[in-house]
Amino acid sequence: MSSTVDIVTIGNYKEKLPRWDPNSKNHRYALVDMGSNGIRFSVSDLCPPRARLLKCLYRERAAISLFDALNRPSTSAHGDHPLVFPDATIKQVSQTLARFRSIAVDSYDVPPSQLIVFATEAMRRAENAASMLEAIRAEAPDLSVHILSPQVETLFGAVGARSSFVDVKGLILDLGGGSVQMTWMDTSGTSGHQQDQGQPLPEVEAAVAGQSLPFGAARLIKILDTAHVDVQTSEKAKLQDGMAKAFQTLCAKFPTLAQLAAEARGKEAGIDIFLCGGGFRGYGSMIMHKNPIQPYPIPSIGSYTASGQLFNKTKEMLQVNKSFEGKIFGMSKRRRAQFPAIVTVVEALIAAVPPIRSATFCSGGNREGALLMMLPREIRNSNPLSLPDDIESSIPSGPAQGGTTLQALLSTLHSAFPPGFDLTSVASVFSLQLGPLYASHIWCRMGESDAANASSALHDAINHPDSPGLTHLARAVLAVTLCARWGANLCPIDQQLQRNLRELVDAADPNAGFWADYTGAVTAALATVIPAWPKSNEAIRDKISFRSSAEQGKKYKLHLEITISKEASRGLDFDDLRELFKKVGKHGDEKKKVIVTVNVLA
Repeated sequence: MSSTVDIVTIGNYKEKLPRWDPNSKNHRYALVDMGSNGIRFSVSDLCPPRARLLKCLYRERAAISLFDALNRPSTSAHGDHPLVFPDATIKQVSQTLARFRSIAVDSYDVPPSQLIVFATEAMRRAENAASMLEAIRAEAPDLSVHILSPQVETLFGAVGARSSFVDVKGLILDLGGGSVQMTWMDTSGTSGHQQDQGQPLPEVEAAVAGQSLPFGAARLIKILDTAHVDVQTSEKAKLQDGMAKAFQTLCAKFPTLAQLAAEARGKEAGIDIFLCGGGFRGYGSMIMHKNPIQPYPIPSIGSYTASGQLFNKTKEMLQVNKSFEGKIFGMSKRRRAQFPAIVTVVEALIAAVPPIRSATFCSGGNREGALLMMLPREIRNSNPLSLPDDIESSIPSGPAQGGTTLQALLSTLHSAFPPGFDLTSVASVFSLQLGPLYASHIWCRMGESDAANASSALHDAINHPDSPGLTHLARAVLAVTLCARWGANLCPIDQQLQRNLRELVDAADPNAGFWADYTGAVTAALATVIPAWPKSNEAIRDKISFRSSAEQGKKYKLHLEITISKEASRGLDFDDLRELFKKVGKHGDEKKKVIVTVNVLA
C-alpha cells in the first residue's frame, strides 16, 4: 500500500475524527463506510442533549462489492492474481462518493469538515489503493478517505454494536465481507457516570485485545465455491484454529471472561455474544425466519436475541436457506448466496466458545461506532432510554420533566404492587428501565379514542426498531403495557399483532403478560383520576393512592384498593374504574385474578 494512504490507528483516531462541540451551530455529521460487501452512507444529528441517540436523518447503500472487484478472475496468461481495483470500479466508487458528498453538504447542510469516509479490509489489501484515493479526490476535492487499521475497525465495530444498548457484557463479533473480528466488552457500571480519567477506556482495551481473522463472508464463499477440496479443508482448519486462539487470547486478557468461560464449561452459566456486520445479521435473519413466533412482530434484526440453543442450529438454518424458495425478510440474494460461508464462521465460533447462552444481533456498525467515539465519555456511557425520541411526549417542559414529579408518578405506580414484590423479578417496564419512557406516553393523544390509542401503542413500539436501548423484549413489554393502559380494545388485525407481541413477552417470562396488563390497568385508573400530566408531587399524592395484597391459593388473587380524594371523586363512576381491570389475568392459562375496591378519602 502506498505511503500516501492515510491510516487511522488506535494512537491517532481521535485526531482523525471530526470534533464534536456541544456549542457548535451545526451538529450534523456524515459518514461513509467503504466496506468489502457494500458502501454505506448516512447523515446523523448529534445535537445535544440527544446526541447519544445518534439520530439518523438519511441513509443509503451502494451495492458495490470492493472485495469482488479486487478478486475478479485473472486474465493474465500466467494465471497470477494482482490485488488491484479495475478502472471501472475506481470510476464507479469515486462518482458514488462524490454523489454522497453532494447529498451531505448540499441537501443536508453538513459542513465538509464533518464528513468522513473510511475504508476497511479491501482497501487495506489493494495494491492500487492510492489510485482509488486519487480518483476520489479528483471527483470530490475536499473529501478525505481514511483507511482503518484492524484495531480501529474492531474499536468502531464493537462500539457501534454497543451503541444500541444501555450496557454490554459479552463477546462482540463483526462479520464483514473480508474479515471477522472478535473482542470482549464489559461496560457494566459505566452507564450514567464517567470513569476515572486515569483508567483506560474499556472500548479501547477491547479493541487492542481484539482479534481479526481474514475470513469474511465474501472471501470465504469464494473459497468454498471455487477452491480445491484440500484448500477448503485447510482454510476451514485455519478459521477454526484462529477462532479458538482469539478466544483464548481474550480470556488471558480479561479475567471476567475467563471466569465466565470456566462457569460455562461447568454448565453453571453461558457466554452472551453480540453480533454485528452484514454476515451475522444475515444469520440472525434466518433464525428470526424460523422463530416459533410467526409472523415475528418486530421488523428489525437490530437487538433481536436468540437463545444459544436456537443459535446452534446451523444445519437447520443451512437447510432452510437451501430449500426455501420465497423471500426471507432481511436476506438479500447476495447474502443467501454467501450463507454457507456465514454458517462456516458460526460453526467455528460455536466450537471455540463454551456454551453460548444468548446471541444478540446488533444494528450498529462502524459508522455508529465512529460517531459514538466522537462524543465525550459521559455522553457515550449515558442511558439512551432517558432520552426518548421520535415519540410524542406529553411531559411538559420545565422542572417537572425528568424531575421529582416523574419519580413521584413512578412511585405511585409501584405502590400498586404487593408489599415485598420484587419488581426486578419479572420482565416489566420497571425492570427493563423503561419507566421514564413509559411515563412519557401515559397522557399522549388524550384527544383520540381509547381504541385508536391502543392500536397506536402497539404500532409505536415497533415503528422505530433501531432506537438505542430498546431490545425486542423491551419493545414488546412496552407495547403490551401501553395497549393495556388504553383498554386493549383492538380490531382483528391488531389483535394478531398483540398476540404475537405477548408471545414474545411470555417466552421470556411466563408471568410478564399478567403484570403488563395489571400495570396498564393501574395506569388507566390513575389517568382517569388525574387527566393530564401532574403539575406537582402533591397533585398525585393528594388525589389517588394504591394499596394491594396478594393471596396465593389454587388461584393467585391480587386485592387492589384504590383510594381517591373526595374532590377528585366527584362525577366518577367507580364501576368504570373497576371495569378497567376486567381483562387482567384473562389471557392464556394464567390463574390469576384481580379484585378491586374503590374508596373515597373522607
